[in-house]
Amino acid sequence: MAVVAEEKIVIDARGSFCLGPLMELIRGIRQAKVGETIEVWSSDQGSRRDIPFWIQKAGHQLVGVFDEAGYARFVVKKLR
Repeated sequence: MAVVAEEKIVIDARGSFCLGPLMELIRGIRQAKVGETIEVWSSDQGSRRDIPFWIQKAGHQLVGVFDEAGYARFVVKKLR
């Protein structure tokens, strides 16, 4: 589920596995404008590898990965 809040898109992909959180991020990046921030919440451990790898490959900026209770928040800035 994607929600726009304060100039950022928040994608709650907790409970989604395998490539689900990454696919949600890709969908969010396509909808976002250049310069906007997308935040993905993921409880899938594979996201810690997959999301940063894809962000670098796609030419966007990983602002940070933040550990929360039971999930990680990936903050991404769309650069192109």
